[in-house]
Amino acid sequence: MSYTLANLSELTATEAVGDPDCEIDRVDSLMQATEGAITFLADPKLKQHLKQTRASAVILKKEHLDSCPGNALVTENPSLVFAQVASLLNPVAAHEPGIHPTAVVSTSATLGEGCYIGPGSVIDDDCVIGNNAYIGPNCCLHAACVIGEDTRLNSQITLCEKTVLGKRVIIHPGVIIGSDGFGLASEGDKWFKIPQLGCVRIGDDVEIGANTTIDCGALGDTILEEGVKLDNQIQVAHNVRIGAHTVIAGCTGISGSTTIGKFCKIGGAAAIGGHLQIADHVTLGGLSRVGQSIEKAGTYVSGTPVQPYRKWLRSSVLFKKLGELADRINKLEEQNRSGES
Repeated sequence: MSYTLANLSELTATEAVGDPDCEIDRVDSLMQATEGAITFLADPKLKQHLKQTRASAVILKKEHLDSCPGNALVTENPSLVFAQVASLLNPVAAHEPGIHPTAVVSTSATLGEGCYIGPGSVIDDDCVIGNNAYIGPNCCLHAACVIGEDTRLNSQITLCEKTVLGKRVIIHPGVIIGSDGFGLASEGDKWFKIPQLGCVRIGDDVEIGANTTIDCGALGDTILEEGVKLDNQIQVAHNVRIGAHTVIAGCTGISGSTTIGKFCKIGGAAAIGGHLQIADHVTLGGLSRVGQSIEKAGTYVSGTPVQPYRKWLRSSVLFKKLGELADRINKLEEQNRSGES
């Protein structure tokens, strides 16, 4: 599949500079691109490579146009336009409707028009699958799941009982949604399981990365609102609520009954405690440890940056002495105040 520069300009609402008939058939990186490819410059730190690129066109801001050796698409958001162009040049392959002979579909399940059920997949009783949904190989939908139209389950995905997915949801391999939350009660030195009676509800246009797990609610439901994007290997515990258009990077863990606001950005391997409230428009740095609610929008970080080993050893020794040093400082301040009086 290919487009002319003029075609891409029209489809992405950008300004074309150079040969409007230039043919573009693929995307590539700034340094690796060759003739026929389009690339982009979003990070000014990479501007040094712009003059050497062999790409047929570059997506960039107007301020970098003078350094571009050839054709360009000019925009204020090069990353977004690159994503749009990459999608145009690499469309998701249309699936042929039908049920593979090795799939097992309950007679009480309802399948919309244009659905595909892949090899080895199991659709249990009373499931409802919307139009044009794609259920890939070896997926398992337990009883009474609801799948919105144009939703795509790639492969090896388990949806436990009563899971609800909205429209245009994308789920990558290995995801498990609706498994029991970690709910336990103790008596002496023994633990007893608390039944997990809720389900998981996921809004439209959500994407969930590979091997992520989302637990069902204990009584109410675990909820991901529209437009949420989850990376790989994330743990979402029972009764968590994630607000619309929040993005969360890989290996993050979110403990039970925590609410994360809308339009948040959470870095990789963040550890978020339970029963907390995180406001809208909060950004958490990678490895952040959140043990209390965050009530105001803003950027928050925690953790110790990497440093040479011997320097870290010295810092760790000093860290252990902080309490002692604080006591000594307080005593000195008290002595100074006494002397002044």
